[in-house]
Amino acid sequence: MSLREISENLKLAREYALLGNYSSASVLYHGLLEQIKKYVYTVRDSSFQQRWQQLWQEIIEENQQVQDIMSTLGNFQLDTAPVKPSNHDDFEMRPLHVEQRHSPCPVRRPTNPYKDSKPANNRLSVAVKAQQRHLPRGANGDRGRPSKGKEKKEPKEAKRSALYVQEKEAKRFDGAGYDKDLVEALERDIISQNPNIKWDDIADLEDAKKLLKEAVVLPMWMPAFFKGIRRPWKGVLMVGPPGTGKTLLAKAVATECRTTFFNVSSSTLTSKYRGESEKLVRLLFEMARFYAPTTIFIDEIDSMCSRRGTSEEHEASRRVKAELLVQMDGVGGASENDDPSKMVMVLAATNFPWDIDEALRRRLEKRIYIPLPSTKGRVELLKINLRELELASDVDLDKIAEQMEGYSGADITNVCRDASLMAMRRRIEGLTPEEIRNISRDEMHMPTTMEDFESALRKVSKSVSAADLEKYEKWIEEFGSC
Repeated sequence: MSLREISENLKLAREYALLGNYSSASVLYHGLLEQIKKYVYTVRDSSFQQRWQQLWQEIIEENQQVQDIMSTLGNFQLDTAPVKPSNHDDFEMRPLHVEQRHSPCPVRRPTNPYKDSKPANNRLSVAVKAQQRHLPRGANGDRGRPSKGKEKKEPKEAKRSALYVQEKEAKRFDGAGYDKDLVEALERDIISQNPNIKWDDIADLEDAKKLLKEAVVLPMWMPAFFKGIRRPWKGVLMVGPPGTGKTLLAKAVATECRTTFFNVSSSTLTSKYRGESEKLVRLLFEMARFYAPTTIFIDEIDSMCSRRGTSEEHEASRRVKAELLVQMDGVGGASENDDPSKMVMVLAATNFPWDIDEALRRRLEKRIYIPLPSTKGRVELLKINLRELELASDVDLDKIAEQMEGYSGADITNVCRDASLMAMRRRIEGLTPEEIRNISRDEMHMPTTMEDFESALRKVSKSVSAADLEKYEKWIEEFGSC
């Protein structure tokens, strides 16, 4: 799919919408969404991906506006019928004032609407006018008016796009048989915006990044290889102390891997009505299969799937766990194994792996340990956190990294933040509020020194104890599957 073809179809769709041929515009918009979806899979640069996602959202909004206009006009045609006067000679039918244009196809003009109805499609008109400003001028000086050659070519493109849409409609989960509110609640958890976290933004953790790439990225690049016994992993559990980068890895998966990404929490799958939580779990996985390939990320999964059979367990909680286990077991069916494009992977993270139910632990096939950063990882973390900060010449990152033995990634970030504020604290010490407000920006431009880092290290302690680390290492030694 070429960029030129997408651009021509977008111009044609907007032209049809402006001329009032809303049905053809709607067909073209649906085709554009599928074309862009296919093209985005070939784009590797995340910044370009973000721009394409913005264009995707704009096209969805324009298409929705066209649908609203078509619905409104349909109501007008049902409610208003033309009345012929008795004297036809004295009667003159006055059409709506429409700018005369050469239409590439028959134009459907609306009947006279009610006076109190809202003005139609202001936003769409503005978008079309903005797009027309970039069109080249014709021989007569008009912008956005198709030439004679273009008039012959455009119907062919419209016909081709219409056939393309008929072959494969734009994917939209209809939610038949489910409450509309439940479907909308889960659709809100689909990450449409780019978290903008790349693999390079995560220091160390090479084994974890390699496994996630193997589980999500490679099956999309090599579908012929990942079949049968080599089918993709359907469950990955990230285990480790707080602040080691588990959630950050999930954000990188959402950014770098071109799959539909559901970010699910316990509140998403919780309802006060009896039986509705189980329906939400089932609906979540049905939507995931519909939008496949999909990654479902469940953070703090121990809060949802603790051990069954304990005295503190509630009946409703047990039913939700049972439904989740059934759906996760159903993800790895025969059709999914044969086609990696239908893959649904559950990516989970927890700080308390020993509280997870045994049946869920079995379904999360890969269980990887996200440890505290090594000495090399701590130096990389310092460089990532301090890349926008001016450092004094006496700052020795290797020495700072050695002093932070046992610190998690979040602890290192806190040390850097505290050290970056030290110069400002010295500058405003003893000043009145008025004097602080009058400090210029140049006076606040002070590099961070080694002394600032040493002061920050004395104030910020590590958050993970040696006993906790021993507990994690013992669990991963017994149940780990790297």
